[in-house]
Amino acid sequence: MEHLYEKALESAEYIKTHTKKRPKIAVVLGSGLGKLTADFTDTEELSYKDIPNFPVSTVAGHKGALLAGKLGDTEVYAMEGRFHFYEGYSMKEVCYPFYVFKLLGVEKVVLTNACGGINREFAPGTLMLITDFINMMGTNPLIGPNDERFGPRFPDMTESYSLELRNLAKQTADELGIAYKEGVYMGFMGPCYETAAEIRAFAGMGADAVGMSTVPETMVCNYMGMKVLAVSCITNMATGIQTVKHSHARVLEIANQAGDTLCRWLGAVIQRMK
Repeated sequence: MEHLYEKALESAEYIKTHTKKRPKIAVVLGSGLGKLTADFTDTEELSYKDIPNFPVSTVAGHKGALLAGKLGDTEVYAMEGRFHFYEGYSMKEVCYPFYVFKLLGVEKVVLTNACGGINREFAPGTLMLITDFINMMGTNPLIGPNDERFGPRFPDMTESYSLELRNLAKQTADELGIAYKEGVYMGFMGPCYETAAEIRAFAGMGADAVGMSTVPETMVCNYMGMKVLAVSCITNMATGIQTVKHSHARVLEIANQAGDTLCRWLGAVIQRMK
């Protein structure tokens, strides 16, 4: 994407002009996980198609709107729908909203996703706090000329998911009595679901879950110095572990079932973020 900074600045200025809030936190709501915004108050909504240079979601379960609202006293941006590499977007386009968030002054990003479980201790409906990632997407959103206004040429990924935010999430879950697991998320290009042979290989590499998002966004946010918290909803067990064929409708069904618990958890976490 040419002139990324200038395009992101144009998008940011449009959002500033059409909303009153200036959140420092942004949350991305994955497939079937849009219930969090039901708890928003004083909500302002912009359709992606109206924001200059913004991509548009094409996947079922992704509304395609940017919300600015309040959770308690905390102002939050919420993306109802994300962009995936398999939709035909470039990696820069997939991560475009986060460049915009940076220019809007966002400091913390909360990512959610629906994904497949590799760890056999998991089950559909399990919530997994992501501790690290493995990039198996075959590319990287930071390839190409670097713009130092966003971040350094060689960004560090030592703490790709903020330890501070993970500890806050764990403390909050314990106080609320919410069960969760911790694990490593593998990013896979898609759109085909993985083969059984691939899943065996991924398990050997240390992956606990696999999905088609989150990793590019994590890399870009770290590159720009934003703290990231990410939670997966295990909607199915991966190929070769479960005995039935995969279905996106089933993914949405399980995500919707687990969504209430996830949103109660993350809603409380976001309100405690400093």
